[in-house]
Amino acid sequence: MFALKTAYSPRRTAMVLGCAAVLAVSLAASAQDQATLTKDAIFARKILMDAIGTNMDELETIAGSDKSINLTEGHEHADNISIMLMAFPHLFPANTNQWKPDATRDPGRDTYAAPEVWSKYADFYARAASASKIAYNASRATKEEEFKKFVAELRVGCDSCHGLYLKTDTK
Repeated sequence: MFALKTAYSPRRTAMVLGCAAVLAVSLAASAQDQATLTKDAIFARKILMDAIGTNMDELETIAGSDKSINLTEGHEHADNISIMLMAFPHLFPANTNQWKPDATRDPGRDTYAAPEVWSKYADFYARAASASKIAYNASRATKEEEFKKFVAELRVGCDSCHGLYLKTDTK
């Protein structure tokens, strides 16, 4: 699986969201080579998912602390996830439905999204929206127990969506 680990930064999150917005506009304009745009869309959603994952790692580290947790920092990570999950499903235009079993894949440019993303798009979209709302709730939690509960719910939401809509080279 493609993974790019970098330190969290609000500037990076803003850049990722900006890039995603520019890509969405260019996909709509579609004046460029379609194959390149398709690969770019797949790459953009991988970058966005990596940023979500980085923020999720930070949330789980904060929530798993035995000491008093820093809710302000947790709120920032949860808010970032909420925003990114609202944009995420829009990076799945129909032409990016390119999963082929047993194909040799470039982990950075080829999709691991299951064809069910497109055949069950309403469910995929609803799951992203639900996870976004859970992250939003975590970003507004006023008590540590409440924050931890929302972080745990968010993990379940992420894992269940990945279980349905993410392929690996072995499945």
